[in-house]
Amino acid sequence: MGLSTWWDERVLPRFIDATMNEASTATWRRTVCADLAGDVLELGFASGRNLPHYPTTVEHVLAVEPADLAWERAAPRIRTFPGDVQRVGLDGAALPLTEASVDAVVSTWTLCTIPGIESALAEVRRVLRPGGALRFVEHSLAPPGRVANAQRRIQPTWGRFAGGCHLDRDIRGLLEGAGFRVDLTHAGFVSPGPAKPWGYFVTGSATPQG
Repeated sequence: MGLSTWWDERVLPRFIDATMNEASTATWRRTVCADLAGDVLELGFASGRNLPHYPTTVEHVLAVEPADLAWERAAPRIRTFPGDVQRVGLDGAALPLTEASVDAVVSTWTLCTIPGIESALAEVRRVLRPGGALRFVEHSLAPPGRVANAQRRIQPTWGRFAGGCHLDRDIRGLLEGAGFRVDLTHAGFVSPGPAKPWGYFVTGSATPQG
């Protein structure tokens, strides 16, 4: 196993699980998961930290998660979840689901990471039922200025160590370009000072148009 593979498969899932814990992310997760129902597709399921925040109206969670270790670490949360949880795929850009098969899609800090983001957004549109929406909270490119310039500068190094996470993706622009109507409930910095480049978050919902 090469160093890069070892990092991505054995270290990174543990690091993400530790840093994206309840204390740091619970408020964002509650906002994204609120009022959902039925069949939910979750991109970047990781260790299942969204599960406690889903309302009881969510019957099925279809998990897309590439890391086996992350899926293993989700087992205790899956056991206590009242609904059904299935791992249905490894890549959000190629979903093994039929057209119009889910009521909602959830992405928490995943759209910034998926390599084939355009393909993934096309897949989200394909599998959403009429009236369904993508609910998200993501790293995003900050408004033009010093922080955005810093994000672009550090991205090559950041991406290598953060599992391909992109600080320099304009999430709203990508969603709109993929044919979604975007309703942002937050767009701003959550980290002060030197942490700003990795602390610009956007959250909200995106509904397919046309």
